[in-house]
Amino acid sequence: MSFTGKATYSSGATLPEIAEDVSDVISIISPFETPLLDVLGDPMRAATSTHHEWLEDTLLPNTDTIDDSSIMDGETESSFDVAHGERFLAGDQIQVAGSKELMLVTAVASNTLTVIRGYAGTTAEVIADEQTINILGNAALEGGDKPTPRFTNRTRCGNFTQIFTAAAEVSGTDLAASQLGLADEMDYQKAERLRELLRDLENTVINGGAPTANPQGSDTVRRTMKGVLAHLATNVFATGDTDFPTGDGLDEEKINFVLRKIWENSNGNIDTIVVGGFQKRKINGFLSAVRGYDSGETTYRDGVSGYESDFGMCKIVTTRWMPADAVMLLDSSRVSVLPMAGRSFHFKPLAATGDSECGELIGEYTLELRNEAAHGIIRGLATS
Repeated sequence: MSFTGKATYSSGATLPEIAEDVSDVISIISPFETPLLDVLGDPMRAATSTHHEWLEDTLLPNTDTIDDSSIMDGETESSFDVAHGERFLAGDQIQVAGSKELMLVTAVASNTLTVIRGYAGTTAEVIADEQTINILGNAALEGGDKPTPRFTNRTRCGNFTQIFTAAAEVSGTDLAASQLGLADEMDYQKAERLRELLRDLENTVINGGAPTANPQGSDTVRRTMKGVLAHLATNVFATGDTDFPTGDGLDEEKINFVLRKIWENSNGNIDTIVVGGFQKRKINGFLSAVRGYDSGETTYRDGVSGYESDFGMCKIVTTRWMPADAVMLLDSSRVSVLPMAGRSFHFKPLAATGDSECGELIGEYTLELRNEAAHGIIRGLATS
């Protein structure tokens, strides 16, 4: 080979004697993980209508509240009004929350209870308006007639499906050209768009909402699903609320307060705590003061993947799509993300109108969140 006078470091990729050095791996920096969908897993069935419905039921309530502002002498009052008289029967033993006194209901007239105070040798105590009453159980008379039948009505709950779609189009030249890092440009574009759609599905499952008018959709109204946050109404707590633990920073007291409230009011088993990055660091901090290490350890561990309390074991799920000020507590057995039958994410080739190949990625999904009172959320937490 003749002498050229060039050093190797002065040779560029444009020179024919130096080959291009390009990795075959295409790296992606944009976030596309779907940790909540991964935890929920694939559903057992598919939706078969654009309005997916399910049935919910409750047991007869065994609590009520005193609704009688005229109570004057709480220790001797033998009759008083309650908010829902239909919840009581003659023969019910009742007890005001926090009291040691037992009372026996002898008659129910509309919302007025007549009771025996200091029943079973207990001491009569002061009662007041708006106190909670617990119904312990009913004592029937031997040989007595059957009580009045009572029942609850099943309710139909539902959510609409939402269509997620993205287009892909590649020119004939691009398809024919040799590509770096991939074998087929169309396959690569389909994979990229699918990642984006899955990312958007998780975001919508958490934060999505349905239109207030024409939620079924039309040629001018887009059909959207209600996300988890839009479903929750019963166990919604915020910093600054009455009786909620003080302070706006996330701590164990707040987590346990919500877990206890859900446990008291439902048979839900909270097993998943969903947070964003900042609140996840706050949960990690629960152990900071008690974390210890041996002298030989060289790895510092500062992560909490599960939280176990008196109310069950919870997996901690960190997702980018949770609002920064919120912590969501879910019973994952009551949450499903369902595709419309035959409409899970798929690629539909479309007719080419020129020198290109094109198609559309389509998926239609809905969220089934059963018994919203079995879940909860904390809002208004500090984010800095």
